[in-house]
Amino acid sequence: MQKALNLFQRIASDLLEDEKKNPVSDYIPVQELYQQIDLALRENPISEQEFESVLREVVFASPRTATPAFFNQLFGGRNETAVLGELLSVLLNNSMYTYKAAGAAVGVEKAVLREVCNTIGWDSGSDGTFASGGSLTNFMAMIMARDTTLSDVKNRGMHAPMTVYTSEESHYSIPKNAAFCGIGRDQVRYISTDNYGRMIPEELERQIENDIQEGYIPTLLNLTAGTTVLGAFDSITDLLPIAKKYNIWTHVDGAYCGSVIFSHKYKHLIGGIKGVDSFSFNAHKMIGTPLTCSLLLVKNKASLYQSFSNEASYLYQTEGDEFNPGQTSLQCGRRNDALKFWALWKSVGTKGLEKIVDKQFALADEARAYVRNHPDYKLHSFDDSISICFSYKDFDAKTLCKELYEQNTLLVSYGEGKTKDFVRMVTINAQNESSDILDFFNSLEQFVQDKTSYQEKAKSIT
Repeated sequence: MQKALNLFQRIASDLLEDEKKNPVSDYIPVQELYQQIDLALRENPISEQEFESVLREVVFASPRTATPAFFNQLFGGRNETAVLGELLSVLLNNSMYTYKAAGAAVGVEKAVLREVCNTIGWDSGSDGTFASGGSLTNFMAMIMARDTTLSDVKNRGMHAPMTVYTSEESHYSIPKNAAFCGIGRDQVRYISTDNYGRMIPEELERQIENDIQEGYIPTLLNLTAGTTVLGAFDSITDLLPIAKKYNIWTHVDGAYCGSVIFSHKYKHLIGGIKGVDSFSFNAHKMIGTPLTCSLLLVKNKASLYQSFSNEASYLYQTEGDEFNPGQTSLQCGRRNDALKFWALWKSVGTKGLEKIVDKQFALADEARAYVRNHPDYKLHSFDDSISICFSYKDFDAKTLCKELYEQNTLLVSYGEGKTKDFVRMVTINAQNESSDILDFFNSLEQFVQDKTSYQEKAKSIT
């Protein structure tokens, strides 16, 4: 083990040093991957030197998600305290189903969940769990909504037509989850959004009324706190009364931006959160912990037990259910994802989490100001979002993002709007500074200028 840790130290140190000079790893076309790196598995072992060499190749060829050139996904950065918690979690290798198997780690998880529930404003009857991603927390919320609506569905199976309501801008996991839990993709209702990407209340109620008349049972209202492309927040205060009127379970998918609960300045974006039935957010997104760190919170913890508990005498042999998290989880074997979040939170305090969230909005404000103040750009998103969607001159967004990636310049994605595709830049790395935002736009502009000059030169030659 010590030899392995020494190897890790060498590779990690070299990677950190190389990232300073090369924030984007060299692009390898997928059709050349197996030719450039020997990834094949064979019957006989390789030498220690060969192993270190190929392991280093894999690490150095992987996308660099913690550098100031990575604006592509809804995560980024590298917080050293959270990384420490992750490394210790791997070293301990506890499984989070029982107190006997996880010990103090269960206390760590419960402490995090309790404080998040307190932050929401829920009492001691609330609780939560960790899962391996936002798709899974959304799935668990849908299952609890289904089981609450039809209490006998766990034993009888689906025997009534149920409907789910979600924004047309919501996460792609919603229809998948509807298929998984028996509700069906065809029973997902995509509610229209306004020009800011928010669900329209009148459209929601109209659809609910139509479904009731046709014999459906409205089951789940899924609201989004930070839509994937525009970063929009559905209005909980406007939509929750409609759900309560029709006795529909309300879940807020805050995987992207639900961490605004820690910010006094921005928590108004999820105003009314105290009244919903369940809420999820990814600490590996706005909070910046390593992947994965997804939390599901529920106002009434009895719903967790109703949907996910099951007797297993070979497993649950000590203490009560409160310290046997396997009774409230969809998974049995589950890694200790709480430790990295707890380590970060413990080290910086709640005020530190607030600073992390606020920093991302401040960076987004600077990026929007740049776009608004330059005539070659057009903004397609709005304030109070950490997604900055824009077009540059007349360049096709998909092509531009693809070529920036393939030429080892920047990692940034594109989004598909209602009328036009655009570049989608996210300022989710709170370790970036104002200079990194400026460098992003300078790099993009220089890349386009060089590309245009090359094309014009080539055209003149021909």
